[in-house]
Amino acid sequence: MKRAIVTGGSGLIGQAICSALLDEGWEVASFDLKEGAIGQQIHCDLASEESVAEAFRALGWDRLDLLVNNGGLVYDTFMQLGDTSLDQWNSTIGSHLTGAFLMSRAALPLLTDGSSIVMMASTRALMSQGIDFAYAAAKGGMVALAQALAVQLGAKIRVNTIAPGWITNDTNLRAEDEAQHPVGRVGRPQDIAEAVLYLASAGFVTGQTLVVDGGMTKKMIYVE
Repeated sequence: MKRAIVTGGSGLIGQAICSALLDEGWEVASFDLKEGAIGQQIHCDLASEESVAEAFRALGWDRLDLLVNNGGLVYDTFMQLGDTSLDQWNSTIGSHLTGAFLMSRAALPLLTDGSSIVMMASTRALMSQGIDFAYAAAKGGMVALAQALAVQLGAKIRVNTIAPGWITNDTNLRAEDEAQHPVGRVGRPQDIAEAVLYLASAGFVTGQTLVVDGGMTKKMIYVE
């Protein structure tokens, strides 16, 4: 049985990833501070070196086939540069980018030949509203980290990134929300889970960023 660790497994996308892997016969562990993950749940603060080490000890696995660096803190409200504290900046970078580093480093001795690391970035690494600057910086760093690790860890381990666009379970969307996506709809968590399954088995794909956004970043927009 293949084994996967998914960080942030209690979140919207994390739950979908865990569920999809379990359906495919994987053994799945979620590293998260929140309850509600699907599969084995391990309490872990991704930004803490000690917490990550303790989580791996608690898990007790001797082999790993897939690491999905999906977890990270997202503030309920985006931030203005002048109002953003260093703690807010550090907690955003720490939970996403530093967390991906700590998890990847800790997982390295367990990863087998042909295994895979998937970084969960965002289309905000490629385009921005401005008020998302800390989150965008963290996600942009994850894209760069994945590219560098793909080179360093090849040929044993493949490392790729997924950049989700608008992903939601909401059902009260406006027609305009759906129509601004070239595919004609807003993304769902299962869309990201399917991308993870693809990258986990795509043996000739590494160092790539797979944008899963319904084509939204390719659509030119003019103000009328």
